[in-house]
Amino acid sequence: MKIVILDRKTLGFDMDLSIFDKFGELVSYDVTEPLDTKNRVKDADIILTNKVYVGKNELENSKVKLVCITATGTNNVDLEYAKSSNIEVKNVAGYSTNSVVQLGFSMIFYFIQKLNYYKKYVDEQNWQKSDIFTHIDEPFFELDKKRVGIIGLGDIGSNLAKKLAAFSCEIVYYSTSGKNQNSQYKSVGLEELLKTCDIISIHAPLNDKTKDLIGYKELKLLQDGTILLNLGRGGIINESDLAKILDEKEIYCGLDVVSKEPIEQSNPLLKVKNKDRLFLTPHIAWASIEARKTLIEKVEKNIEEFISKI
Repeated sequence: MKIVILDRKTLGFDMDLSIFDKFGELVSYDVTEPLDTKNRVKDADIILTNKVYVGKNELENSKVKLVCITATGTNNVDLEYAKSSNIEVKNVAGYSTNSVVQLGFSMIFYFIQKLNYYKKYVDEQNWQKSDIFTHIDEPFFELDKKRVGIIGLGDIGSNLAKKLAAFSCEIVYYSTSGKNQNSQYKSVGLEELLKTCDIISIHAPLNDKTKDLIGYKELKLLQDGTILLNLGRGGIINESDLAKILDEKEIYCGLDVVSKEPIEQSNPLLKVKNKDRLFLTPHIAWASIEARKTLIEKVEKNIEEFISKI
């Protein structure tokens, strides 16, 4: 049996993938360009892909029997064609919850504690020039008892809410599907959430209901000092509108995702003047060492389950 990994680099070179050797021949490509995919999968029985697209053009006339997505999202596979061709598709869910929540807290503390300002103050050798022992010119706040609104109260949003309880935060949520009912926390409308929360964290999928869910009109509703996070999917916040308001109003935004990744040079967020109000990370929330190990173990189980049936 031949297994082909199409974008091994996305899993990190610190991860040991020899776990897959037991299944047969393993061929690994760090990255795969669209024009190379068809040729690389044609002799494979199983392919592993994180973001490389595989559809009819890539899969027809191939030997592929199983596509393992090394992620949760399935939009990089033509599911209808796979089904019609008896190609099984397996993704992985629930491996990154703690990792995503941890980055959420990191962003919250970065803003609420004004860490960027105080690190810069010391790095620029200002502390040793001070005439007193401390420097508190940039006021900061406590997380305790803040009102936090969560947009998308799935596994990740719920885990964030549970951990925020340790800080006695008041939790409210908005269900983007309208189907999520959680009796533990108060459900509110989007407008109320945006107007009343000190911190807002997005953990929703990108779909017709959530694309551009938060534009200029919605951003104007935020209180001064509000911290807005998106660790869900790029495209939920309109990036042009966000870039505009960050230079108009004192709100703070932490983003781990953007609409086109890697971020394009033309993205308006890269041109924000008030850079202290924006904290961008390159889609890392999912990728702690523990999360990636769990991901690889779950992919291994998916392959084992598939082989046991043939």
